[in-house]
Amino acid sequence: MQLQNGRPTDTTGRLDKEIRTYDFLDKLGIEYQRIDHEAAFTMEVCEEMEKYLDITPGSVSVMGLMNDHDNAVRLLVDEDVLKGEWVGCHPCINTSSLRIKTKDMFGPVIKAMHHDMTVVTLTGEA
Repeated sequence: MQLQNGRPTDTTGRLDKEIRTYDFLDKLGIEYQRIDHEAAFTMEVCEEMEKYLDITPGSVSVMGLMNDHDNAVRLLVDEDVLKGEWVGCHPCINTSSLRIKTKDMFGPVIKAMHHDMTVVTLTGEA
């Protein structure tokens, strides 16, 4: 596995939802890095993720908000995430991962998705 800059040069065999993610970021002029890897299934089937975000289980990603045109999903962001320089996410598919500057993700990217975010403080298990 090797970190690559931007979208793949050959998109053969990639799903439309992944390509839409790259198109969305490229249109905004957002720089990002990508690494391709084996599928990472980490949870059971969740019909709501596909319905609202067009993402499959194991692919949960803030990028899915670009598919939520009715703003049915509320984005909660832990305040500690905002302190880092980078944020990682899937491009709506779990066979690649993206690395995007935190300031870009929670600035122009979220704004272009027409979503707001609610900053929360996670304190651990009760």
